[in-house]
Amino acid sequence: MAIAQTGNEGKNMNNGIIMKESDMAFEETYHTLKNTLTQNPAISIMAEVDHQKNAKASGLDLRPTRLIIFGNPKMGTPMMQENQSIAIDLPQKILVWENSEGDVFVSYNNPYFIAERHSIENNAEVLEKISEALDKLTNIATGN
Repeated sequence: MAIAQTGNEGKNMNNGIIMKESDMAFEETYHTLKNTLTQNPAISIMAEVDHQKNAKASGLDLRPTRLIIFGNPKMGTPMMQENQSIAIDLPQKILVWENSEGDVFVSYNNPYFIAERHSIENNAEVLEKISEALDKLTNIATGN
């Protein structure tokens, strides 16, 4: 039996991606997110990817686009123990990006979509905690 999704209803979802518009500018959104992650002792930031900077190094233009990769092994490991293929979608990632109109968005993978993709059926409590944490983190980052 697949785990049913709860929470995040009504959010903009596209192919398992939850997207929220920020009330703040790009840099403020990104730094608010990073600071919130850094202040949580259960979370480790594993990498940051500045796609705009990488594009510029190749002589290409790209609007501000940064990815933070982070995780909490106590949350991800139980799902990997059930099906190791989920490790391709873990650790968690949050993308902060700006569109051509200057609107800033925060996007992340819906944990229930990922769980379904990997036939995770026995970790409802973990998924609920991850879903709630991502919702809370991104609400803080977007000022919502």
